[in-house]
Amino acid sequence: MALLNPNVTHLLPLLLITLFLFTCNGEDDSLGYLCNEDTSTNAKISANIDAVLPKLVSKASSLGHFVATSGGGRDKVYGLAQCRGDISKADCSGCLHKAAELIRQACRDQPDSRIWRDHCFLRYNIENFIGKIDTSFGYLYVNVKNVTYQPNNFNKAVSSLMNKVKSEAVVPKNKGISKGLTKFSSSVTVYGLVQCTGDIGSASCGKCVNKALSNISKYCTNRKGCNLMYSNCFVRYEVYPFYFPEATNSTAPVGATFLIMLED
Repeated sequence: MALLNPNVTHLLPLLLITLFLFTCNGEDDSLGYLCNEDTSTNAKISANIDAVLPKLVSKASSLGHFVATSGGGRDKVYGLAQCRGDISKADCSGCLHKAAELIRQACRDQPDSRIWRDHCFLRYNIENFIGKIDTSFGYLYVNVKNVTYQPNNFNKAVSSLMNKVKSEAVVPKNKGISKGLTKFSSSVTVYGLVQCTGDIGSASCGKCVNKALSNISKYCTNRKGCNLMYSNCFVRYEVYPFYFPEATNSTAPVGATFLIMLED
């Protein structure tokens, strides 16, 4: 685990994985990358990556989630694309198109790569990861501001809201996503969202979210907002409406945050 300033570009080794952290403004508003330097590509794998990405972007843009493969044998590439379930098809498409472009730039020689953006997630690998829960690594963005009014009650309100949202997300008919809000005081409303990737079932979704909530409880006590992203689930709460249709625009303010990288 490392504590970093998210307003600075970083390039550092973590075991055999290179993590590319970029500022959340300008051309690249991605929240994080994971490029596994212990994997290397060849011409066939590279071609298969270039073939699977358009499939993922095209299908997931309309469906919200899609898995695809390209090639065969040792050069076969598995891919997954996931958009946040509250956004429009147009926003999903735009997010994924940019994600596909950026991940090929950042992880050009690594066939095990992932990119997290605010509205979408994209991943590909030569190992079959589809349907397998993965909480080995995560990004946790934490609001630098603490709650000053009744912090213990605020923490309880967050916990209650997020457990409620989780219990709804794991109901099969909800397809791994749920959102909700709770009125903490006359001037403060807490908004929460939970989503799992579409390739895992309810039990795995629950396990992923439980681990995320455990880390939020550990690292986000008294904080006004937290956003934890694993490869199979995303968990977030804020004191402003960041999800749609409650959000007033597509670039809800994130405020100042610091980043914790979580690794098993």
